[in-house]
Amino acid sequence: MTPKVRRKKIPKSVFWFNIFGGLWVGLLAAFCLTPFLMLISGSFSTSQAIYRGGAQLLPREFTLRNYEAIFRKPDRILHAFSVSVFVTLAGTLVGLLLISMTAYVISRKDFRFRKFISFYFYLTTLFNGGMVCTYIFYIRYYGLKDSFLAIILPNLTQVLYMLILRNFAAQVPSALIESAKIDGAGEFYIFLRIVLPLLRSGLATVGLFLALTYWNDWYNAMLYIHTEWKYPLQYLLYRAEKTQSVSSVMAMTCVTMAPVLFLYPFVQKYFLQGITLGAIKG
Repeated sequence: MTPKVRRKKIPKSVFWFNIFGGLWVGLLAAFCLTPFLMLISGSFSTSQAIYRGGAQLLPREFTLRNYEAIFRKPDRILHAFSVSVFVTLAGTLVGLLLISMTAYVISRKDFRFRKFISFYFYLTTLFNGGMVCTYIFYIRYYGLKDSFLAIILPNLTQVLYMLILRNFAAQVPSALIESAKIDGAGEFYIFLRIVLPLLRSGLATVGLFLALTYWNDWYNAMLYIHTEWKYPLQYLLYRAEKTQSVSSVMAMTCVTMAPVLFLYPFVQKYFLQGITLGAIKG
């Protein structure tokens, strides 16, 4: 006869911790989810109903007119959507390349000035020239008025993301790099063919952060973009808030969130690893 396997008894302290922990996390999740549900509900409600009773978890005076108004003449929305996609893809890909290259360099222990350069990058997070100086610099010296580069360059490199990727790059065995050098590989070959594949989870985490930054950015477009056909989607939504009804704005907000909601499930597994490893001192 096969002996019965006794199940290990869970201590009461662990049992009650799991119960209260699960309830607390569930309560926080409900608080975070409620505004999102109210936004969706408001997008299917009439403006008059929202003005009378506010947004609710369930639609008030259900209607599809808000979405019909968006997609009846979708040219403006689709063009702004294409601008946002272009800016997001260009900024994310170029930003990932620059950030990963910098992170790899400052993670190399044989690089003499890595601590000085790391401190220099960190210093820029504490002090900056301010909005006025930045605006004058971009317009007068860079000549980026009404240019797509004006909404790509400001978010191109982020020190926090650089530090996250630096800690990822520090995990690459130095013996692997030395072995590649012995075989005649150059620095760019080592970086592109050996290091980058090992940074895949870190690149996914930082890439999503960068993409969200570009996708949600309307402030730089407000400062530097003056031609309407160059407006990104978020800035178009910002301008719509002043001219359209509250329910129409809610519907437009739901439309702008759709790509992010579609992308997030594919990279969410990299979040915990990227954030925790990036928090470790390298």
